[in-house]
Amino acid sequence: MANEKILVVDDDANICELLRLYLTKEGYQVTVANDGEEGLEKFNAVKPDMVLLDVMMPRMDGLEVCRRIRKAGNTPVMMLTAKGETFDKVLGLELGADDYMVKPFDTKEVVARIKAVLRRCQTTSAAAESTEGVIEFDNLRLDMNSYELRVKGKVVEAPPKELELLNCLASHPNRVYTRDQLLDEVWGFEYYGDSRTIDVHVKRLREKLAGASDKWELKTVGDSRTVDVHVKRLREKVENVSDQWALKTVWGVGYKFEVRQ
Repeated sequence: MANEKILVVDDDANICELLRLYLTKEGYQVTVANDGEEGLEKFNAVKPDMVLLDVMMPRMDGLEVCRRIRKAGNTPVMMLTAKGETFDKVLGLELGADDYMVKPFDTKEVVARIKAVLRRCQTTSAAAESTEGVIEFDNLRLDMNSYELRVKGKVVEAPPKELELLNCLASHPNRVYTRDQLLDEVWGFEYYGDSRTIDVHVKRLREKLAGASDKWELKTVGDSRTVDVHVKRLREKVENVSDQWALKTVWGVGYKFEVRQ
């Protein structure tokens, strides 16, 4: 049975109680908070192993809470929110969230994801205790033992997942990874999110590493945005041709030729 401490922060009492019951049944020690400020107070008092965090809350929203938790350390955070727009997912990931679920959700899936995230963190912690875990290139030093990134000798703040992604890529110079391979390597096989997660983290890493050296770079090979460009051009050519079909974007998945009844 699990014995990790989970902090649930959500202003919906029903959701809090549902998660408390399911997670307690799985053997977790569950603490509940009903707004952002209370969540931070209990985070500092309880020192949980993982935080489940709603976005829209009174007193302090979940994104700000996530930002402050990430400043304090590497405690994994899963965002739970009714918002399903790509913007919200991207913002949460940029602030350091480890996973993201949209309400309404299946409680069993939440439990499965919690187990997956904690398993990844435990594996990383075990690896961090070894004498290895330091990667050095020109003007770049990544120490996964302390989760510290230095660029030109200066410490650069970065969320754990960005560091783990950089570690994966820099540990195998010149190897080409697909987005799905990176999801498996860094987020784990149990991760249910889409590959846009990789694009977000690579973009943030590039910003932090910009101009560091002319001897290495993070390079995109065969960018999938080629598809976006072609679809955009197709749309321009077939726009307003018919109200019975259209080229539609399915967010987080791809495109489809939609026929309207």
